[in-house]
Amino acid sequence: MNSITRLVLRWILNCFALFFVMKLIPGIQIDHFQDLLIGTLILGLLNVFIRPVFVLLTLPVTMLTLGLFTLVINGFMFYLAAHLVHGFRVSGFGTAFVAALLYSIFSFILNMVFLPKK
Repeated sequence: MNSITRLVLRWILNCFALFFVMKLIPGIQIDHFQDLLIGTLILGLLNVFIRPVFVLLTLPVTMLTLGLFTLVINGFMFYLAAHLVHGFRVSGFGTAFVAALLYSIFSFILNMVFLPKK
């Protein structure tokens, strides 16, 4: 499987993870299918480009909390993605925090099951 195919498959699996989170948590609303696709893409881009900057800037707090502050950063990335995509809404930061946690778990499991190691 080439790298483009793996990337597209990972994106599709993360779309399923976001869909499951939306169905499980009442404070998350995604209006249309394309909002789900764009929301997953924006969430992935934020986690690749913006999240490392936040992790680096909050490194002392992260070390002080033994890494638990990264959960807050993940919640913030989820909340930010919801504000950047028009049809993707999150009711509050607490909802985003729980949603980010579930999204990470679902995404991890789906990628582990459907994407074999190279």
